[in-house]
Amino acid sequence: MNQWQIGSVTITRVVEMQVAGGTRFILPDATRELCRPIEWMHPHFMDDDGNLIMSIHGLVVDTGTRRILVDTCVGNDKERSVPNWTNLQTTFLQDLAAAGYPRESIDTVLCTHLHVDHVGWNTMLVDGKWEPTFTNARYLIAEEEWTHWDSVDGDDFGPVIEDSVRPVIAAGLVDLVTTNHRVCDEVWLEPTPGHTPGHVSVHVQSEGQSALITGDCIHHPVQMTKTDWCSSADFDQKQGQDTRELLLRRYVDKDTLVIGTHFATPTAGYVKALADGGYWLQTEAFNP
Repeated sequence: MNQWQIGSVTITRVVEMQVAGGTRFILPDATRELCRPIEWMHPHFMDDDGNLIMSIHGLVVDTGTRRILVDTCVGNDKERSVPNWTNLQTTFLQDLAAAGYPRESIDTVLCTHLHVDHVGWNTMLVDGKWEPTFTNARYLIAEEEWTHWDSVDGDDFGPVIEDSVRPVIAAGLVDLVTTNHRVCDEVWLEPTPGHTPGHVSVHVQSEGQSALITGDCIHHPVQMTKTDWCSSADFDQKQGQDTRELLLRRYVDKDTLVIGTHFATPTAGYVKALADGGYWLQTEAFNP
């Protein structure tokens, strides 16, 4: 578990899984040979052999009056096409409770987008049926995002929409919002399209301090240095690259803590420029 303080807001990371290697299906350009020379990524975001390290986690944004869970990972008991993601039996809900956030205490679930590893714990298997996990929460989904997924025929990773999204809609727990929706005084959405049509990042600001939760507009910190390395899961790779480069230009050398939705421990840092072009992530663990 990692935790950050942004003014009066606490952001807590609860990990479902963290792995090295096996990420080439997401970032096909990121070969070991091309990654190894990018030394700033070692050892936290890349192992000795050049394998990228990635994490799947949820982030609780606690404002003191709101408990907002950003993204809900892969989930248990779900049939998925990725072998390491199918029929999981993780302790995510127990770990969430141990961090001080039992599922009943979450009042908002915010999905940056509707991919398999961001909506899984929206629901849980109860007596053979998919039921909402966070029964006291409103689930916020960008209307543009839902319009896209409601109109497509299935998902390559399995019945993601059917088991993890439609049940919460049927339960009347979903609010469709704009991509710049303000959740509360301290939290609002920032449109970052490309990975999906209605993809959003999450901006947190309190007492003069700020943070940005990326979602998947930046899958891995290597994409800060190699902005043209696009995800195989991007809906529109050109738009995704443009969004990523715009975001990095906006936050380079700023005091905004960037918290990656798939960034391995230490997960958060500040965008800095490289002398020969591109960017890198300055973290407490690597701060020359």
